[in-house]
Amino acid sequence: MVQRVAIIGAGASGLASIKCCLDEGLEPTCFEQSHDIGGLWRFTEAGRISVYRSVITNSSKEMMCFSDFPFPEDFPNYMNHFRLLEYFRMYAERFSLLRYIRFETTVHSVRKCPDFSTTGQWDVFTETDGTVESAVFDAVMVCSGHYAEPHLPLDSFPGIENCFRGQYLHSWEYKDSASFQGKRVLVLGVGNSGGDIAVEISRVAAQVFLSTRSGTWVISRISDHGFPLDMMLTTRFHNCLENFLPSALMRRLRLKKFNTWFDHANYGLIPQKSPNLSLIVNDELPSCILCGAVVVKPNVEEFMESSAVFEDGTVEENIDMVVFATGYTFSFPFLEESVRNICRSKYALYKYIFPPPLEKPTLAVLGLIELTGSIMAGTELQARWATRVFKGLNQLPPASRLMAEVAKKQQHLIKQGLSNKESKIKMSYIGYMDEIASCVGVKPNVLLLFLKDPKLALEVFFGPCTPCQYRLAGPGKWVGARNTILTQWHRALKPLRTRVINDSSNHSLVFHWLTILGLPALLCAGLLICKYSPQLWFPRVRLGAIPIRKMGFMKGGL
Repeated sequence: MVQRVAIIGAGASGLASIKCCLDEGLEPTCFEQSHDIGGLWRFTEAGRISVYRSVITNSSKEMMCFSDFPFPEDFPNYMNHFRLLEYFRMYAERFSLLRYIRFETTVHSVRKCPDFSTTGQWDVFTETDGTVESAVFDAVMVCSGHYAEPHLPLDSFPGIENCFRGQYLHSWEYKDSASFQGKRVLVLGVGNSGGDIAVEISRVAAQVFLSTRSGTWVISRISDHGFPLDMMLTTRFHNCLENFLPSALMRRLRLKKFNTWFDHANYGLIPQKSPNLSLIVNDELPSCILCGAVVVKPNVEEFMESSAVFEDGTVEENIDMVVFATGYTFSFPFLEESVRNICRSKYALYKYIFPPPLEKPTLAVLGLIELTGSIMAGTELQARWATRVFKGLNQLPPASRLMAEVAKKQQHLIKQGLSNKESKIKMSYIGYMDEIASCVGVKPNVLLLFLKDPKLALEVFFGPCTPCQYRLAGPGKWVGARNTILTQWHRALKPLRTRVINDSSNHSLVFHWLTILGLPALLCAGLLICKYSPQLWFPRVRLGAIPIRKMGFMKGGL
């Protein structure tokens, strides 16, 4: 019997879930509240949460692509939302996904069937054009993401509601800088959105103040030689170093690397409470601070009629607008209360996907992860595992073991003092991807690759850990994975080389490596010859036996 799967949301994770269902022979039905695919990445002027007009991805195209569908080689390494939405359309067309999506359909309720303990089935109630329908599904994949509701902590800022006469808004309402012309603007929060918005507004505003409670590290998208940063750093080689070297040493190296671009302490950005906790990607913020267009301030203590009082006692007058870049919360109001209570924290889910207490593992929550790499790649791998669990091809441990593992993880967070900072905790990208890949049976065996395919193994270990690595073997193996990995640097350079230049850079690079490798070899050879066969170097000179005069050194009047 074909199993029916309900998928809630047609964003990146929803599209991947449809395809994964089809790969496993399941029958997906995706419910999308809006009229089109793309989710958060489909820009709209108003009406729902979406990205702002100028947003650029923080992950490069090679690191965030679907594992069996790389971006076109002429796409830029970092993309705006128009390009990313175009990629989603290409993906949906390539795998014929649109036929499984019901647009302009709202999911009102997802409830266990009366015989759930034996069947694991769900009653799903939806509404389309005012018509309410219900259907029974064998499994449910929640793909609505963790940017569902704006987090607006007005209670933490006394005076903002009953005293401040200016305008305030959440970053989800921000679309462009047009309405900030000539204003004095205060941005609260220095996450990725806060940094981007502060930079963009500073081009038209009279002055921008950026308030941060704890500080952050700022890194650029551009790494050595102009390559994307995540392609250079997100490698299995770097991951091994982090796992085997002492944590104190790795922390020192990491902080030194962060401060290579600019000294965060001088710019007022260095994190005070937890130096490794916060990290944002922004290529322009340091320049804006250096030029005075953006002024970094501590946390706001109180708002007055037209001013803001900060925790260090300083006051900024004539504040016209305040932007709350304070993040989002997630909630699933359509789930029945017993299940919704479990899903209030992503750390209550087994491997951040499955609610442990359910009698049957037929509900998967995708995308509630914060990784040091691409979340899009992570959610696709989650979907691959979830669909195989639904199909019965992969088995979960007993419920008691699932709950014990979840409890252990929560205790670990409490000991670290991080239990109330879930949104800021980022897991190792490679660590999490390998963990889920092991459950699916698609984790690459690097040692075996070195024996069978050394060229590929070198790229897998020392090159970027792209999603295609999880298509080399096992369920869902893709024949194009090897070539995609071996040509990834070509695709990274392709959109950059738009002006043909005749130079000898390649020859210079070869000469450079020959010099580096050749000089030590020549030096070693010389030392060996000197030790064992000195006569080869000085065949007629024996300084202890031949007078200097006879060697001819005195000729010419030395």
